[in-house]
Amino acid sequence: MVLLAFLVGEVVVVSVGRILRFDEVRGYGFIAPSNGGEDVFFHANDFGDQRHLVRAEARVEYEAEEGERGLKVVSVRVIGSPAQAGGDEVVKPASRDDDGMCDVLAPRQFVAEVTELLVNHVPSLTGAQITQIRQHMADHARSHGWIDG
Repeated sequence: MVLLAFLVGEVVVVSVGRILRFDEVRGYGFIAPSNGGEDVFFHANDFGDQRHLVRAEARVEYEAEEGERGLKVVSVRVIGSPAQAGGDEVVKPASRDDDGMCDVLAPRQFVAEVTELLVNHVPSLTGAQITQIRQHMADHARSHGWIDG
């Protein structure tokens, strides 16, 4: 969802998304836009007085700009919490059946799990690189029937 605000003849694009991941130790994370597209980098300090509300799955409203390493937040505020999120599926790890077969993941689950792995194990990747890797992995998984859709 994209909202437009008009300020003194200037159009400001305000987007809505969810915090995909937040590293409390390093103080940064990524926002997944509700309308899709490249994840947006943020630092906890960008939230100002709302810093204590920053957690994975929190809904946010933000403005972003292109930085040296991809999209980054210019302004951001929490507009909901995981408990208030409603409507979106909760990401759960894939389970194994008694015969050793794995459940087929929903595309959203697959993307969330891949993103988490990449951010945790290769923190030097940019948001744009993570987006490209995720897309290629999702296409490959879809072609093998490992994810729905």
